[in-house]
This record gives sequence, C-alpha cells and structure tokens, in this order.
Amino acid sequence: MKYLYLIFSGLKRKKLRTGLTILSIMVAFILFGYLTAIRQAFDAGVEVAGADRLIVRHKVSLIQLLPQNYETKIERIDGVDNATHSTWFGGIYQEPRNFFAQMAIVPEELFDMFPEYVVSDEHKAAWLETRSGVLVGRGLVERFGWKLGDRIPINATIWGKKDGGRTWEFDLVAIYEGIEKGTDTSQFFFRYDFFDETRAGGTGQVGWYSVRVSDPDKATEVAAAIDAEFANSAQETKSEAEGAFVQGFANQIGNIGFIIMSIMSAVFFTILLVAGNTMAYTVRERTNELAVLKAIGFTDRGVLGLILSESMALTFVGGAMGLGLAWLLVSMGDPTGGSFPVFYLPTRQLFVGFVLIVAMAFVAGIIPALQAKKLQIADALRR
Repeated sequence: MKYLYLIFSGLKRKKLRTGLTILSIMVAFILFGYLTAIRQAFDAGVEVAGADRLIVRHKVSLIQLLPQNYETKIERIDGVDNATHSTWFGGIYQEPRNFFAQMAIVPEELFDMFPEYVVSDEHKAAWLETRSGVLVGRGLVERFGWKLGDRIPINATIWGKKDGGRTWEFDLVAIYEGIEKGTDTSQFFFRYDFFDETRAGGTGQVGWYSVRVSDPDKATEVAAAIDAEFANSAQETKSEAEGAFVQGFANQIGNIGFIIMSIMSAVFFTILLVAGNTMAYTVRERTNELAVLKAIGFTDRGVLGLILSESMALTFVGGAMGLGLAWLLVSMGDPTGGSFPVFYLPTRQLFVGFVLIVAMAFVAGIIPALQAKKLQIADALRR
C-alpha cells in the first residue's frame, strides 16, 4: 500500500495516453460482455437440455412429419420412461421480424416432460379448460406487453385452417416462468387437440417426439432401439440427445462459439499491444527515475514489482469499468428487441473477465518490467 503513490504518479505522467489506454481496455471488456451474452443465448438451450431426454424426428428431415401413434410404440420400448410430441407452427405475429417459437403440444404431458417450465396451478387449470388457450413464457409476455385474457392473432405460414383462413386466434390464459435464469421463456405453446381439429391437412401427424429415458447412461442404446423399431417403415426415425438436437439448430447459422472466440481474440490481442506499448513508453521515459529509485535502495525485484503493479492498475481500472458497464447494459435487455431467447451475462463469465484482466496486465507489463529490472544505475543515469 505504501507504494500506491508511486504507482499512480507513474500513470499520471502522461494523462492523455493513460486515459486513452484505459478507454480502449474498457471498450474491449464491454465487447467481451456483449459477445459472451450472445454466445450464452445460443448455448442456453444446450445447457438446460435434459440429460435424460431424447428427440425423435423423421430420418429425412425435421420438416417431415411422423404419425401420432408412434408415441405408444415408443413408450413400450425398454428404457423409455415417457414420451410426448410437439409440432412446429411457424406463424407470424404482426410482422415477420417478430419471430418466436410456436408449438402445438399436449398440455397434460408438457410439465412432466419439461420440469424447467414453472406454471401455477391456476394457470394450468385455465389452459386445460380453454381449447384455444396458449401458455406463453414470461420473456415473450414482457417483449410484446401481453397480459392474461388477451386474444393473440397469428398468421399461418404453414398450417391453413379447414375453413380456408390463415389467421389463428389464441387466448392467453397461462404464463410460465423459468426454473433457472438460462431457461427459454420466449416460447408460445398451444393445445395439439385444438390444432389438429382445426388445421386443413396433416391430421394425426406430429413434428417430433421428446422422450425421457429411465437411465441417462443408456440413452444411446435407447435411441438405437427406437430407430430400430421404425426401421424400414414409411416414416423412419432419427433419435439423438436433446442437447445435440438444440445444438444442431444453432449450427445452422454457423459455429457461433468459434466466431465469437475469434472476434474476442482479435480484440484482446490488439488491446494487449496497446497496453504493452503504453507500459514500454512509460519505462523508457522514466529510465532516469528508475535508476534513482535503485540508487536510493529499491531492489531489482522491487522495480519489477512496481512496473507490474502499474500495468495491473492500468488494466484493472479499464477492465473493471468495462465489465461493470457490460453487466449494466446487458441487464437492460436484448438490444435487438427480443431476437435472443435468453440474454444475460453469467456470473462465471464475470470471473473469467477478471482472470483476463490479470492475464492482460501481466503480459502487457512483464517485458517492460524485466527491462526496468535489468537497468544498470550508471548506464541509466547517463541517458
């Protein structure tokens, strides 16, 4: 603590240069926070996917439908605890940019299969009593300002109605919360029986099955048994872990993790050069001062520690401000207006950010610090 004055005096020597370096570091860590939140949005479904759940879809493509009676056959397979089906609706609310997942499901089976969705008993009862009722996630409700009792029109892009219409109207009767922060609360669930009796075609067909296995360690064997059950049939299946299924959706856009890591690596490498250059100039401009410090009793290690401490102070101020602003801005919500199912900065990533601050401070300051350590008093005073 007694050397704090020396540390901050060194940083105040060139205030503009120090300020610009701190600003650069701050911007880098704001970008780190936003990119981390975006990556979390793409990985959220994978992280909360049940280790004991499989997805069974048509072998050819997800857009190919499966018979509804497959559910009974799947539940008879050894190792299967339960099964339920879902069907993608793919409608538009008001305008195409208002995208969110809409699925027809069996209400009685949803909560047993997906315990991460939390719904009050009152809302459950209302949904079971209302044929045109929908269960909507809290995030989606807040995004559009909906409230219980609202009638929500969805324009169909796939499923027309028997009467020739394309607009489906649903009653908002239930809202679900996520059991944890990473749970997707941007989904729109409605009753399969209402959907099946109203649609113009595809009656008795479903999109895919969610299957819970009794023993997660035997999930691969159960998946193989399910596919074997329907081998050589008119609608063969492909079964895979729920996490792999969700990851497949994200991978349609590209390897998001690699893209984000590449951007962050480029940014931090550039900022590292900026911080290292600042520390190098600091040492070069203070050669005589460092020699005087050694002359009055500072050891080589003491001078090395002083320069590294300056590097740490410089990086910590910029990094801490950047992480703080990133957390604040991300907490204000998705800047795209709801394109991401979840958008938040995990606490563990804040810890990673502070580790990056320490690492950046060390790498940026170690070479100038070693140069200061090796300074010979007589040679330095001649400069």
